[in-house]
Amino acid sequence: MTTVIQALIDAMSIGSTYALVALGVALIFGIMRLINFAYGEYFMVAAYAMLAFNAVSLFISLLFVILVVVAFSLLTERLAFRPLRGADPTTLMITSFALSYLAQKIAIMLTSGEARTVVVPDSWLAPVHVFGVEIGRLEIWITVSAISLMITLQAILTRTDLGIQMRAAAEDFRMARLLGVAADRVIMSAFAIGGVLAAIGAFLYIAKLGSFTPSVGAPILLAGIVATVIGGLGSLKGAVTGAYLLGLAQVSLQIALPTNLVAFRDAFVFAFVILLLLLRPTGIFGSYVQRI
Repeated sequence: MTTVIQALIDAMSIGSTYALVALGVALIFGIMRLINFAYGEYFMVAAYAMLAFNAVSLFISLLFVILVVVAFSLLTERLAFRPLRGADPTTLMITSFALSYLAQKIAIMLTSGEARTVVVPDSWLAPVHVFGVEIGRLEIWITVSAISLMITLQAILTRTDLGIQMRAAAEDFRMARLLGVAADRVIMSAFAIGGVLAAIGAFLYIAKLGSFTPSVGAPILLAGIVATVIGGLGSLKGAVTGAYLLGLAQVSLQIALPTNLVAFRDAFVFAFVILLLLLRPTGIFGSYVQRI
């Protein structure tokens, strides 16, 4: 029983990290039909911003990280995606690939691509023991932060004028514009919210890793996109569900697989994803006309 509880806690922590990425990906896709492959570079930018204030204060560092990532997110929207807003989704996707590649190469040029270390207080890493189960403090922070941000995002989308406009834009962007919804405001808001989610997720993720390279965002972005596809592109509840299912699958296979097959854990996970998509191509909560 202790092993099962420990596995569930680990799955919650991993799933919460994936959920923060999946929410940002799903939100932008819901409005722009854009799978933003440059979203992983928001994590990279957050990591370097975190490094800049690492020795000052964690709270100040977090605020700085949020400001930098949101600014970077809005900059990418203004310079890369807004000029192509009327283009087809394939063009936007290729643009996001190019932006991701460019950002990584600039980071490598400026930092030589060397791994950097981030120091966090020992109190963040010390485990808490509850009824024989070991829970890391960072895992607690990750899970609590993810759940809080999900609730906040849901409240914004359902109880504010901006949220209603964002949902209307996801429903029918052209009609929403004809009815007076400001396209620039809605899209910039989506990118800003995505930047906040990425900044907080990256702050906790990098603190857990302890070090990073310019490619730090690639694996977490892949997991976030897979989670979004599992849940259904454009569905926020689907993105969250897919993230936690993916985390649970990874932890379960880590425990269940024989030692000689543990290295192939992700291959088994992606095989399950392929099987799911064969049975339900639009994902768990997806439909051929996507909604947020």
